Amino acid sequence: MTRSAEPLSQAMVLLAKLEPSAPAKVQANLDAFSADAAELVLGFAFTDIVSREGIDLRTREMLTVAMLAAMATAPGQLEFHIRAAMNNGVTRGEIEEIILQVAVYAGVPACMNAISEAKKAFDVSIES
Repeated sequence: MTRSAEPLSQAMVLLAKLEPSAPAKVQANLDAFSADAAELVLGFAFTDIVSREGIDLRTREMLTVAMLAAMATAPGQLEFHIRAAMNNGVTRGEIEEIILQVAVYAGVPACMNAISEAKKAFDVSIES
């Protein structure tokens, strides 16, 4: 992998906006898997996509919460992005509304799973 370190450093800056402690944790987790994983995954996701102009970070996090909740297959990512959304100005009430809407379009089981992850994220937010 020869991609420059700049996209990765840009990705880490954005990741820190989502949750200040995340860059070190995510980098360590990905490095333990593969030396190229952080550059490939974070460089693409955060530098090439999430940092694009056109939608602000707050709105992107609301969309991310909705999509992850609807998928119902990525509980750890959903909990993280609920916290990230709240760290970027999304209110608990807005998170609740997003998750309730999931019941209509993705089903009650997906909504119930999202509620479980939201409760965890809300607990962490209260403790912080």
